[in-house]
Amino acid sequence: MLIRVEGSNLPGRECGQAAGASGHHNVHVAVQRRGRPAELLGLYPGNASSTRWELEVTSTPYEGGWDVRGPYVQGRPGARFVYLSWGTVDDRETFAMFRRAKLMFDGIGPEVLMAAVKNGLLVGRLGLTDTRGHALCGAVRPPLIEWSPGGRMPDHRAPRV
Repeated sequence: MLIRVEGSNLPGRECGQAAGASGHHNVHVAVQRRGRPAELLGLYPGNASSTRWELEVTSTPYEGGWDVRGPYVQGRPGARFVYLSWGTVDDRETFAMFRRAKLMFDGIGPEVLMAAVKNGLLVGRLGLTDTRGHALCGAVRPPLIEWSPGGRMPDHRAPRV
């Protein structure tokens, strides 16, 4: 199965400025690989018009539902999630994380997940700026993210990581 995460409304390249605070500069966001926090998928600048990450996962029956696993899926069964890592990128193109968002799978309705498993595609859509204008962080569940099954994926699609 493929999970597609589509982000919009990014916070910009500067984040967290307040009176007397310097904040973060040259902000970027990416998906963090499980067990390898420095390994990032799809690094986007904080002022991108949108983001799109595609994650290949496996889904197996688990306690009357489905367990989803893959290289970018974190957590234990029943508490799976994907990390979006926010960080700054310096002149040497080194990423330094300053916060993360956890896209929680426990907020996906069972009928949505069943349809996604059947069709081979689960889509999550979310805005990436919080109510204070900063990079979205913390546990993210509906209504902050909208999960839906995608249309049927063609059988000849190229494998993704």
